[in-house]
Amino acid sequence: MHRVVLKPGKEKSLLRRHPWVFSGAIARADESIAPGETVQVHAADGRFLALAAWSAQSQIRGRVWSFAETEQVDPAFFARRLRKALQRRPARQPGAGMRLIHGESDGIPGLIVDRYADTLVAQFLSAGTEKWRDVIADALIDVTGLKDLYERSDADVRQLEGLPPRTGPLRGAPAASVVIEEHGIRLTVDIERGHKTGFYLDQRENRRIVRNLSTTRPGIEALNCFCYTGAFSMSLLQGGASHVLSIDSSGPALDIARKNMAANDFEAGRAEWREADVFRTLRELRDAGRAFDLIILDPPKFAPTPASVDRAARAYKDINLLGFKLLKPGGQLVTFSCSGGVNADLFQKIVAGAALDAGVDAVIEQRLSGANDHPVRLAFQEGEYLKGLILRKLEQQ
Repeated sequence: MHRVVLKPGKEKSLLRRHPWVFSGAIARADESIAPGETVQVHAADGRFLALAAWSAQSQIRGRVWSFAETEQVDPAFFARRLRKALQRRPARQPGAGMRLIHGESDGIPGLIVDRYADTLVAQFLSAGTEKWRDVIADALIDVTGLKDLYERSDADVRQLEGLPPRTGPLRGAPAASVVIEEHGIRLTVDIERGHKTGFYLDQRENRRIVRNLSTTRPGIEALNCFCYTGAFSMSLLQGGASHVLSIDSSGPALDIARKNMAANDFEAGRAEWREADVFRTLRELRDAGRAFDLIILDPPKFAPTPASVDRAARAYKDINLLGFKLLKPGGQLVTFSCSGGVNADLFQKIVAGAALDAGVDAVIEQRLSGANDHPVRLAFQEGEYLKGLILRKLEQQ
């Protein structure tokens, strides 16, 4: 097995059980190491630190499989990790969606696996998981007892690993779309062309919370921005909102949202679906004097890399400022960031700056995060990418 030796002092993050080895920390590595090959990582003084999957093209040169020197990274290793991850998952309702494998937090860095009803959807996002792709696919079928597995390895991060995008059936004959049930709502998941693996399972519990917000304030008028296929909108309608305006730039996503609306027997007049640029539309609504009781801002990832944080901060401030402007006094703003480069403290500061510029005062009523099937390992802060705030706009005194 090849050895990778770190520079003096660069072993500290691994000793704290952080699962990444960055290129700048490496003193010596054999140029003949193949992509995805398992290597031994050693400190400058020779101490063993970890077994990691090698990626010569990424800034993250090594992703840790194990901190145990005696561990064997082989088919049995992946079967064990998959079984343990499934054992840690909460109970799943029949027909529901759930994340089964959450990358580093489940000890398989670079692997995402979601279950939609009886269909598995996987993303192989690193050189290590790419090398073990067929082994992992067989193990997934074995440990879950399911037969249909679809691959959605088309995320941008694969480019950083030197890997081309790849999608399509991997095992069995998975359908292009699947219907799941979430909190009593039927939702269509486009696993072939939808965002991520087809849906945003990480927001599952936050959608329940939003439903309850509308239940306690029946008859509210709500605005859902970056609505995708309308899951938050359905939750608001289920809770008793009288009208929800939902905005997204994707026509196909809104087509699915309308199908979801019909499948759940909601009155068509209670919802308006608008295909438009959210930033421009928020300004148009402001200029038209519109106001809402509850607004949801769930934008895409504005900061995919640390280099884009400043630009992302401006975008987050812009939409939140407009959100505060459009919110009725006493209304609630539910705002999110899914950018890993924008931590919770920075996000709160950005939103506070937006409130200040909007000339309003607000209080934090609740902090939000990902669903409990998206665990976050204590030593891996990067895994806590989703953060949210429920804010109430105070009446002027």
